[in-house]
Amino acid sequence: MIASALKPGMVHEDTLVVEEPHTAAHLGHGGLKVLATPVMVALMEAAARSVVDPNLEPGYLSVGTGLNIKHLAATPQGMRVRVRAELLSVSGRRLNFKVEAFDEKEKVGEGTHTRAIVNLKRFWDKLETKADVALA
Repeated sequence: MIASALKPGMVHEDTLVVEEPHTAAHLGHGGLKVLATPVMVALMEAAARSVVDPNLEPGYLSVGTGLNIKHLAATPQGMRVRVRAELLSVSGRRLNFKVEAFDEKEKVGEGTHTRAIVNLKRFWDKLETKADVALA
C-alpha cells in the first residue's frame, strides 16, 4: 500500500535559531524571549512528518493524531534548537514516534507523537461532507 518503505529506526532532524516570532513573548506570554512551547511542538511534528511523507505514494500523506510532550527547559532567543523524530513503530496506518528537542546546552523537550497515513482524496471527501453538514 503506502507504508512499506517506513521502518522503525528512521530518523529526521531539523534545526532552528530561535528568533522573535518563535518566542513566548511573541505569542503574548509576557516578556519571555524564549522558545514557545507551541513552536517546539510544531517543530517536533514537522520532523516526524519529514520521516513519513517523502516515503508515501502520491495521493497519501500523514496527519498528526496524538501528542504527549514535556517542555523541560527554556531556550533563549538567539540560541539554536535541534529537534529529532525517530519512528518507533508502524502498525498499519498508525505511526508512533519518539520526539526530542535540544538546545546548545541540554535536552529541552521530549515525548511521543502519533501520526496516521491518510488517502488525500478520501480525507477531502470526508471533510467536504462534514462542511456541508455544518453549513446546513
